[in-house]
Amino acid sequence: MSELREEVRDAYAKVALNVLDTGEGCCGPSVSCCDDDLSAGASGYDAATLAEVPDAAALASLGCGNPIAVAELREGETVLDLGSGGGIDVILSARRVGPTGKAYGLDMTDEMLDLARKNAAEAGVTNVAFLRGYIEDVPLPGGSVDVIISNCVINLSVDKPRVFDELFRVLRPGGRLGISDILAEDALTPEERAERGNYVGCIAGALSFAEYGRELTRVGFTQVELQPTHAVADGMHSAIVRAVKP
Repeated sequence: MSELREEVRDAYAKVALNVLDTGEGCCGPSVSCCDDDLSAGASGYDAATLAEVPDAAALASLGCGNPIAVAELREGETVLDLGSGGGIDVILSARRVGPTGKAYGLDMTDEMLDLARKNAAEAGVTNVAFLRGYIEDVPLPGGSVDVIISNCVINLSVDKPRVFDELFRVLRPGGRLGISDILAEDALTPEERAERGNYVGCIAGALSFAEYGRELTRVGFTQVELQPTHAVADGMHSAIVRAVKP
């Protein structure tokens, strides 16, 4: 599992360095999220939203949707972005929760964290903090955030049950999820998912709709919604995920 995690880290570090060094967006051949047009830049955001962030934040976006639109953030809330990459969703969250709120970004890739901090400074947002760590072991206390967002990252985890445990742990009672992710149709086996794309490219490691729902329910979430938005491969879909911690 550690080898797979390092493969993921390596691929996304290269994307960050490319943006930092050349000012150009993703990607290389190892990051098929872009190759397959799952995240051709910031593909889930309209022009007005992209105007709120530095170009480099949009260029480093490797998501499959727009979790900001899903989460319906409110003034004064504390938000955590799992796998925050170049910081696009943290910057947008910070603007929406305002000066009385806080936006955290968590990433395991030093190069992405450097890029995110640079982008946040350029954007002039001060109610942000970027943390180095793993989404399987979030470096925040239990019950400390109101909303968790994530954009095409949970499918990359090598220990997804632990991720769902952490989602539930760090949310306050009444807290909610607003996530964009890649999910597989229930009929596809893990082997069939791997035939449609690699792990780093957000396909091979995707859970099915049923598996995702079961994990959310297992840890205690209610009001679970899994809504497909568009196909990204045969039997694979970008999806919106919503759930509430009672």
